[in-house]
Amino acid sequence: MKYRVPRFYHEIDKATKESGFTMASDILTCSLLRTLAMTKPGGSFLELGTGSGLSTSWILDGMDANASIITIDNDENLLAIANEFLGYDNRLKLVHVDGEDWVRNNSGLKFDYIFADTWHGKYLLLDEVLDMLNTGGLYIVDDMLPQPNWPDGHQEKAIKFVEQLESRSDLVLTKQNWATGIIIAAKK
Repeated sequence: MKYRVPRFYHEIDKATKESGFTMASDILTCSLLRTLAMTKPGGSFLELGTGSGLSTSWILDGMDANASIITIDNDENLLAIANEFLGYDNRLKLVHVDGEDWVRNNSGLKFDYIFADTWHGKYLLLDEVLDMLNTGGLYIVDDMLPQPNWPDGHQEKAIKFVEQLESRSDLVLTKQNWATGIIIAAKK
């Protein structure tokens, strides 16, 4: 399948590979992120785990001119790649910070769309991050199918995480056995 890729996608992909970072979101997931972003005109977006900005570029491509995104990561070198190619976009705020610190210091913020692509907001501080989601907001995670780079014991963490999501009465979930394994939840 052929995809219309966002501006600077190929440059970010090349820089990502040259950096040695191997955990960037795949193109199927990125395409879905863009499509879902289009459902939130004027929305407030949060990405937990910028990495090199590969998925960020797709989210930005789906956002309208009135939307904004905060994306955080604790790796300064990867954020430098994102900043080099995406820093021109005034809808984007790149933040170099530890995920736990950011979530705890910004608990009063609300978002229409959260892509949790790191431990914080997924395996750690899940309740706190879901409290940041507006009613009707989307919560998206990937890498829920076993990955070759998962450390020992990670499969059990993933199973427990899914059970936590399924036990919540304030979310409606769709689990997809597609791409790297995606879960999309909407908040009631």
